[in-house]
Amino acid sequence: MAHLHYRHAAMNSGKSTMVLQYRHTYAACGRRGLLMTRLDRAGTGIVSSRIGLTADALEIGAEADLTDLVLLRPGPSVDHVIVDEAQFLSPEQVDQLAALVDDHDIDVFAFGLLSDFRGLQFPGSARLVVLADVVEALQVYPMCWCGQPARMNARVVNGVMVRDGDTVVVGDTEAGVGYVVLCRRHHRAGRPYAPERTPVGAGHVE
Repeated sequence: MAHLHYRHAAMNSGKSTMVLQYRHTYAACGRRGLLMTRLDRAGTGIVSSRIGLTADALEIGAEADLTDLVLLRPGPSVDHVIVDEAQFLSPEQVDQLAALVDDHDIDVFAFGLLSDFRGLQFPGSARLVVLADVVEALQVYPMCWCGQPARMNARVVNGVMVRDGDTVVVGDTEAGVGYVVLCRRHHRAGRPYAPERTPVGAGHVE
């Protein structure tokens, strides 16, 4: 029986590396899979890990029907689907992943962030938490600058942590926009960097 899996963590926790490991492991044992992603920071149609690993993937459009995307694509049928950056899916697309599992016996492994830079759940992640048969937090925690485990994602614009703006802004693609991971205390305090690392002229949001 197929299952819908959702594995989540903060940035810099190795999600995309694990995605590529799943792809390799399942292919090595003879299973036929499809690797999919949405809005990877490295560009369209690619899964990229911060340690330098990459693989071609099928890009998911904002309006794509994932059931049709998987079942109607040319080539041999697949028995599993691996989705990176699943937080960017719409709730309706998550329902379509569930339909692949329930109606077509296709395993789905989704990986993504649980919350956005404001500390709020992405709609896609919230729907995955509700629908997935297996929901797991990856047990590799990145570290905040203070040395504590970091579970919060923060957006930094020109060195200053911000709490408003569009939910989806891909890091490293717009000038002056980046992301850091923080512990809860420093996310609440609006301190994205250790004092000695704060860029010259940049303050912080209290």
